[in-house]
Amino acid sequence: MSTFNSILLKISGELVGDQLEKIKFLCNKEIGKNRLEKMTSGLQLFMVLMKRNTLGPDNTVFLVSLLTDIGRLDLADKFTICESQYAGFPNSLPNDEEQAKLDIATEMITNIGRKWRTYGRKLGLPEAKLDHIAQKHPNNLEEQVVELLKEWRKKQKAEAKTDTLIKALRSCDQNCTADLIQTELEKRNANGGQ
Repeated sequence: MSTFNSILLKISGELVGDQLEKIKFLCNKEIGKNRLEKMTSGLQLFMVLMKRNTLGPDNTVFLVSLLTDIGRLDLADKFTICESQYAGFPNSLPNDEEQAKLDIATEMITNIGRKWRTYGRKLGLPEAKLDHIAQKHPNNLEEQVVELLKEWRKKQKAEAKTDTLIKALRSCDQNCTADLIQTELEKRNANGGQ
């Protein structure tokens, strides 16, 4: 059994009380009331979502948003393991030099504060993912930014580029942070990457 299916099985088993009914209510538009009324388990719902390409090993945003909406962040977090497994193939990572640059940028971006959501939108993260990050770290802006950048890198895989981070910072009027990153990268480049 795949890790993804195993996670879906666990999530289905952990939906207690009226939580399945709440998720079904939230899926009314995507699936339809008549079909939803016949469903008695999370697995039945998940199978329909997979058939409609709304759910898959590399497409968990919709289900994560549903679980977040019903207050089950613990279940939504189970997908982090699954997503990182599918993102962990060697050809899905930037080269070592770009990864080093991204690490430097990540360290410096953590100070963007309350504009992190706007920044996340500029980086192309879905609103559901931003909501999940906000609920996961409700009182810690720095952790929200770290999580945002981790999700962006996971989504971009080998296409993750420091220039994209800098461009998004500038579009959010975070020019000072963008300048600091560019200065630091130039300084390290002049020192031979150290």
